[in-house]
Amino acid sequence: MWHDVKMLNAATSALLGMFVLMLLSAGIWWITQRPIFALHVIRVEGIGQEELRHVNVSTMRSSALPRIKGNFFTVNLDSVRVAFESVPWVNRAAVRREWPDKLVVNVEEHVPLGTWGDEGRLVSVKGDLFTANLAEAEEDAELAEFDGPDGSEKDVISRYAEFREWFAPTSLAPEGVQLSARYAWTVRLNNGMTVELGREQDREALKARVDRLVAVYPQLVARLQDRIENIDLRYPNGMALRAQGLAFGLEKGKQKAGGTT
Repeated sequence: MWHDVKMLNAATSALLGMFVLMLLSAGIWWITQRPIFALHVIRVEGIGQEELRHVNVSTMRSSALPRIKGNFFTVNLDSVRVAFESVPWVNRAAVRREWPDKLVVNVEEHVPLGTWGDEGRLVSVKGDLFTANLAEAEEDAELAEFDGPDGSEKDVISRYAEFREWFAPTSLAPEGVQLSARYAWTVRLNNGMTVELGREQDREALKARVDRLVAVYPQLVARLQDRIENIDLRYPNGMALRAQGLAFGLEKGKQKAGGTT
């Protein structure tokens, strides 16, 4: 081997290349550790330049900063994103570097639509569950009340929007929507009346039950005014109605009145 000039030259070149590579790596590491590349600025702004209503920037920084490690080159942007998304009211965050010592964090807030269940949680207009100060959420608008099995949040919020449309001809609007463990729907309207719709076979069948009520609602109001407490639409050919002191069964134009309840 020691008499093979070509092999000796190749080995020398390889060792020299490795040495140069080590020098370059050490140099790059030394440069990236210079104080000039320490993170001096973290700018927080709303996504799309939207004003942040509930997220306090100072609170967000104090909460997220202890979890941010490294400098401009070494900081893990995904870890920074997770740190900011753990702050109350933050739905999602996007993080980018800005030369030479800055991080820019774009934040999207949750927009509350209502409360979820009885555990103090909120649900957003996108159907995402989150935890935040209830009093702050109520500053924007009156919150609806929702509940349902785990994982049903988006279905409930989607159905809520449809209920608003379906009940619109009665000038009533849903204030609460509940999906039971057996996947039966109950709607509470803004006049205090509850409507039991039962299990959903399909969307059209559910809408047909609401349409059945909408068709007779003016006559019901004319006779009972604001005394109606509950309407049960789970019957295939009619409905049951409970008003203050009275109970009715309505079936294809026939009416059966009960005594006081």
